[in-house]
Amino acid sequence: MPTDGTPVERHGHLKVMNGNIVGEHGSPVQLKGMSLFWSQWSNYYNANVVNSIADNWDATVIRAAMGIEGEDGYLQNAGAQKAKAKTVADAAIAKGIYVILDWHDHNAHNHLDQAKSYFREVAQTYKNVPNVIFEVFNEPLNTNTWPTVKSYAEAVIAEIRGQGANNLVIVGSPNWSQDADIAADNPLSDKNVAYTLHFYANTHKGSLREKAQHAIDKGLALFVTEWGTCSADGNGQLNIGESQTWLDFLDAHHISWANWSLGDKAEACSALRPNANPAGNWTDDNLTDSGKWVKGQMAE
Repeated sequence: MPTDGTPVERHGHLKVMNGNIVGEHGSPVQLKGMSLFWSQWSNYYNANVVNSIADNWDATVIRAAMGIEGEDGYLQNAGAQKAKAKTVADAAIAKGIYVILDWHDHNAHNHLDQAKSYFREVAQTYKNVPNVIFEVFNEPLNTNTWPTVKSYAEAVIAEIRGQGANNLVIVGSPNWSQDADIAADNPLSDKNVAYTLHFYANTHKGSLREKAQHAIDKGLALFVTEWGTCSADGNGQLNIGESQTWLDFLDAHHISWANWSLGDKAEACSALRPNANPAGNWTDDNLTDSGKWVKGQMAE
């Protein structure tokens, strides 16, 4: 595996092979980085932030969590949210790191036409750009079924592939993307799809790792596009011990991850303290306990 150059120069186009995400060299690739907070409630969707986590945190991936529902989200203000995600994507491409364009939605199956339109557009823009990964359904709720999510994903992926885009696609699963084991028993037919697994270390422990192991054993490629050091509500105490157990598990299986979240909301899982500089280049005084710990994990 090459060791020189940017992450994208080293690994190139990512694809799924034998249950792993691999680079053009054919070896498993494990990316580590940050997920931005919901786009409509974040001031950190800019090139300076992307450059800061690449240069100062050794991040190899950033996730643009484009908010769909909620005040001023995509459903209300598509232009503004698309522009924010594009700014992050273009900055990541310029920096040579990977970027996840995330349809950050709990009810994406109810917004199928909008999702198809968006992914058709970004697939045209970024088709076969090696940096760009498409995440088509962030977190289906526990009221969803896998057949519903799968049908939605098939329709959106058809739009992406219809543009000639062979980029890696990531798909969520029911129960806030914890049911990868159920997806593993009835996976999508597209060969370049990974499945996300979300965990919050103070809430989700060994039983969720067992579900993940089932998916792995069935040959699913996993990508943890969102995880936190705290409880599932974004708050509660940090559980560094369980966080380390999780990261050891991900390391053992070459599973990439993005921590939630690179934002300054006053909650335990935020990496930044309130009012941290929107232009990046933060000192450790600007970081929360979670942010400092996760930054250290990336630096390793």
